[in-house]
Amino acid sequence: MDILTDVHTHTAFSPDGQDDIDTMLARAKELRLAWWGIAEHFDYDYLTDNIPFDDGAAQFTDPEAYFPAARALQQSEKEVHILAGAELGFTRNRAVVPLYRNLIARYRPDFIVNSVHTQGTQDYYYRTPFRGKDKKTAYGEYLALVRESLDADYPYDIVGHIGYPARYAPYADKSMDGADFIGALDDILTTIIARGKILEVNTSAAGADAPFLPFPPIVRRYFALGGREISIASDAHGARRLADKRRETAAILKEIGFAFVTVPCRGEKIYVEL
Repeated sequence: MDILTDVHTHTAFSPDGQDDIDTMLARAKELRLAWWGIAEHFDYDYLTDNIPFDDGAAQFTDPEAYFPAARALQQSEKEVHILAGAELGFTRNRAVVPLYRNLIARYRPDFIVNSVHTQGTQDYYYRTPFRGKDKKTAYGEYLALVRESLDADYPYDIVGHIGYPARYAPYADKSMDGADFIGALDDILTTIIARGKILEVNTSAAGADAPFLPFPPIVRRYFALGGREISIASDAHGARRLADKRRETAAILKEIGFAFVTVPCRGEKIYVEL
């Protein structure tokens, strides 16, 4: 069996997911994935910060539907190791902390991705956080929030898609590894290393003019600082993109010097050779 991993994907249990969990599993088996991590959206930052959705109505993954379905597949599936995880959207609003703690205590996700999607009351997806701001200002605000997210008062395993705003940024040069951001990035990367967290390499980088996020020079810097724990994630919201660009990404990571990816599972770490 090919030793492949894709840890951070979404099924139709997430509001923006496209394919149901059985369809996604069938594709994972077709690709001969060894580890498939589902990280459905629990973006309670939208709830606490009153962030609007496309249709004006709040939408969230239903944990009562998702976790039992994923656990049932874990019990029956023999070919693929399925991980029932969660992606938590970070906010400075402390009201989100008990919501996430309760979710974790009740459903015990196999792993947690800690992500920053929003600035203030807007998601970068809608591009509004860029209005009236040059790149140095907008990206600086984002990186400050990422650094704060590392101090989140609830457990997490993976730091998700650093560079997320670059997918939607209006700037001709979308990179986030320039001199203006070195200090902030080094603070983030050294903190990830010191806390024993996993840096996600996310291949969903359409619009960012990069093969993956964080931008390759940032991942290279992480390695130079001593970081070795990474995960590869497609961030797929449908079966078509599952494990997307996995082999090309692995080749770049091996050239940098990485020898393995880290799969978090119920408090343990599994090291899978690249």
